[in-house]
Amino acid sequence: MTLRTLRFPIDLDVYKSLKLDPTNSTLTNEQREILKANIQLCRDTIVFFTAVAAAKGVGGHTGGAYDTVPEVMILDAFFRGVADKFVPIFFDEAGHRVATQYLMATLQGDLDAENLLHYREAYSLLLAHPERGRTPGVKFSSGRLGHLWAYVNGVAIAHPHQVVFCLGSDGSQQEGNNAEAARLAVAKNLNIKLIIDDNNSTCSGYPTDYLKGYNVGQTLAGHGLTVLTGAGEDLDDLYTRLCQAVTINGPVAVINKRPMTPGIVGVEGTPLGHDALSPELAIAYLETRGHTSAVNYLKKVIPLTHTYSFTGSSSKTRHIFDATVVSLLSQMTPTERREKVMCIDSDLGESCGINKISQAYPEIFYHGGIMERGNFSAAAGFGMEAGKQGIFSTYSAFLEMCISEITMARLNKSNVLCQFSHSGIDELGDNTCHFGLNNMFADNGLEDAYQTRLYYPADGHQMKACVETVFDQPGLRFLFSSRSPVPDILDTNSKPLFADGYTFIPGKDDVIREGTAGYIVSFGEVLYRALEVVESLKKQGINVGLINKSTLNLVDEEIMAKIGSTPFVLVVESLNRRTGLGIRFGSWLLERGFSPKYAYMGTHQEGCSGIWEQLPHQGIDTIGIMNKVEEMLK
Repeated sequence: MTLRTLRFPIDLDVYKSLKLDPTNSTLTNEQREILKANIQLCRDTIVFFTAVAAAKGVGGHTGGAYDTVPEVMILDAFFRGVADKFVPIFFDEAGHRVATQYLMATLQGDLDAENLLHYREAYSLLLAHPERGRTPGVKFSSGRLGHLWAYVNGVAIAHPHQVVFCLGSDGSQQEGNNAEAARLAVAKNLNIKLIIDDNNSTCSGYPTDYLKGYNVGQTLAGHGLTVLTGAGEDLDDLYTRLCQAVTINGPVAVINKRPMTPGIVGVEGTPLGHDALSPELAIAYLETRGHTSAVNYLKKVIPLTHTYSFTGSSSKTRHIFDATVVSLLSQMTPTERREKVMCIDSDLGESCGINKISQAYPEIFYHGGIMERGNFSAAAGFGMEAGKQGIFSTYSAFLEMCISEITMARLNKSNVLCQFSHSGIDELGDNTCHFGLNNMFADNGLEDAYQTRLYYPADGHQMKACVETVFDQPGLRFLFSSRSPVPDILDTNSKPLFADGYTFIPGKDDVIREGTAGYIVSFGEVLYRALEVVESLKKQGINVGLINKSTLNLVDEEIMAKIGSTPFVLVVESLNRRTGLGIRFGSWLLERGFSPKYAYMGTHQEGCSGIWEQLPHQGIDTIGIMNKVEEMLK
C-alpha cells in the first residue's frame, strides 16, 4: 500500500518492514541500519504531525511518542518476525503517546497518511487518546494515565502462551494501581513485559526533584519483577535487553533511561517536550533533517477558529481559585499558615490552578506526583483536626479515582478544600477519558454524614466570592471549574452580577433573569450559553427565566417554589446526563408538589475530539438549548 499522499509531505514509503527473532540477541549491520533509518523517519514524522496540531490550536503531545520510537520499532519487528509468539498490540498506559498508535496504524496500512494531518481535530479519526473501535488500526483504549497495566494483566491471562507488552513511563508508574498490577503479575508469573520510558520528566518538572526517593526500577524490583535497565538511545543495548525480556518466562520491566525528546534542540531534557512541539521548534528541527516540504507545510498552517464568541471580560475560574487562596493565606501569620494549612498537587498544578499557592507559600506546598488517591488522603489526614485543612487539586475526571478516599475523609470528619478543574467537557481536547462528568459522585455520603458541599461557580467573580466564603468552613468542599474561560455574568444593566457587593451564600441559587414562561437551570461554563438563549427569547417576547445553581447538592426551597409554579423547567449542564444535576432535580420538584413540564440536557455520548466542538456535539450549545426550549414551549 502506498502510504504517501499528495498532501502528506514526508515519504513514509521509505519505511522498511523488518523481521526480528528475539532468540537472536545480536543485530546484524543491515538490521541495525534499517532500525536506525526507521526510527529517524518515525521520529521526524511524529514531530511533524503533532506540530501541525499545535499550529492549528488543537494541542497534542510530541515527546512521549517521540521518545519510545526505538522500542516500538523493535516490537514491530518482533511481531512481524515471530507472529505467533506475541499478542501484536502496542499497549501503552500513557494515552497521550497516541501519536505512536496512529503512526503504526498508518505504517500497517489501516490509515492513510493524510489522516495524520488531522490529529486531534474534531470529528477526525485521530482522537487525543486511543479509543478502541473509533480509529482503524487502534486496538485498545488507554484510558487515564497509569491505568492500563492491570487491564493488560488480564490480556496476559487470556493468552498464556504468548508474550504481552505494555509501554509505560516513570510518570505513569507513579499511579497506585500499578503496585496492585505488579503484585498480581508476579504472584501469577504472567508473561507480561513492561517497557518503561524513564525520562525523569512529567508535567510539573523532574521526579528526582519533587519526588525524592522514587526510583521506578527499585520499585518494580521490590515487587518481584525482573528489571533490565539501560540506555534507551543505545540501540544495541536496548535490543539485547528486549530480547532477554522476551526469553525470560514471567513479568519483566525493561527500563530505558533517556532525556525527554533526545535530539530536539530547545526541548531535550525538559518537561516542555510533554506537550505538542511548537511550530517554531518543529520547523527548526525538521530543517536540520532536510524535510523541506514538511517545513513549508507547517509554515502555511492556519489556526482553527471557534464559531462562537462572547463579549466583555472573561477569566479562567481555575486560576481565580488559587489567586484567591493566596490572598486569604496572606492574611495569616507564617506560623498560622504552617499550622493550619497544607496544599498538595498531583503533577498538574499549573493546569489545575494551584501553582500560585506553591509560588507564594512553598513551605506549605507539597508536589505530590501522579498519585491522586494518596495525595487526597494526605490532605484529608492533615485536615483531621478542627481548625486545620488540606487543599487538594487535580482534574475533575480523576475525581472518580478518589471516591473511596473521599468516603474515608468523610468518616474521619476531615476538612478538605478541593479544586477540581477541567470539569464538564468544554475545550477538553483530550476527549472522553478526560471529561469531568461524574462530579456528583463526591457527594456519596449518607444524609447525616459529615458536611459535604459541591460548588460550581459561574464566573471569576463568583469563584472568588465562593472561595472567600467557604475557605474557613468545616467539612469537604469541592469547587469545580472548567478548562475554558468564561465571561462575566452580567445583570440587566450590563454590570457584573457577582462583582462588588456580592456575597456568596452556600445553598443559595441565583436568579440571573426573571421569567414567567418557564425557567432554565444551569451552572458553570454552560450558564452563559443559556443566558444567551434567554436573552434571545426575551427579544422575541418569550419571558423565559434563568437560574444559576452554583451549589449543586443543596436545595434552595425559595427557588424551587419560584420555578416549580411556571410551565416548564429545563436543566442544562455539561456533567453526565446519567449522574448529574438533571437526573435528581426533577425528583426534587415532585417531592415538593411541583409538576412543571420537565427535561434535562447533559453530556450523553463519547466526545468528538477537537476543542470548542465538544458542547455542540452534545447538543448543549446555544443552538441545542434553544431548540429544546422551543420544543418545551409548544
